[in-house]
Formats: sequence, C-alpha cells, structure tokens
Amino acid sequence: MKYIGSCHCKAVQFEFESAPIEDALQCNCSICIRKNAIMSKQCFDEAHFKLISGESFLTTYHWADHDVNHYFCKQCGIYPFHDTIYQPRSYRINLGCVEGIEPRELAITHFDGRNKL
Repeated sequence: MKYIGSCHCKAVQFEFESAPIEDALQCNCSICIRKNAIMSKQCFDEAHFKLISGESFLTTYHWADHDVNHYFCKQCGIYPFHDTIYQPRSYRINLGCVEGIEPRELAITHFDGRNKL
C-alpha cells in the first residue's frame, strides 16, 4: 500500500510503501514526549521511502548522544520523520503527517526511551 505524507505547510512531501498500518510506537524520551509524536513501528529504507519534495526545507535536530536525526520543516516546524546513525536513510515516520491515518486510533506500543542504556 502506498502512503502519502507531508509536514503541515506541505513544503516537505514524501511517500512510502507498507502493509496496512495498524499499530504505532510512542517514545517517552525528553524530545519525543515534547513533540508528542506517534511514530511508525517499522522503519522504511530507500526502497520503500521517497522524499518527493522539500529537501531544502528540512533541518536536523540532534539531542544528547546524537544518535537520532530528527528532521523538521524549517517553515512550519513539523517533524515528519527521523533516522538514526545506526540505520541511516531508514526512516521512522510521524504518523500524524500521513494522509488517511488516525494515529491515536492505532494500537500503540510505548517505548521507554527515557531510561534506555
């Protein structure tokens, strides 16, 4: 199934292919709890993820150990996806940015990023 996503102002647009999304992930680390994102449980590599437009609008935020690349739109501030230094270009998607998905209606797994070692 092909999903279409964007930031709020639509400067950043992307698509990805996945089986129907029925569950999600929510992290409680200090940045994720503040942005309140509900993310895809799976990561999507370049074979399944395509940035359609807006690369020049993306900026990256790093926190603490710098292992996660949190991408944000410079224009509207929305976080559409991230990758890690361990799996570069393998993206976890902010499901609130995806058309046709109601993230709070999905089965959500809670990840304890606050206390990870």
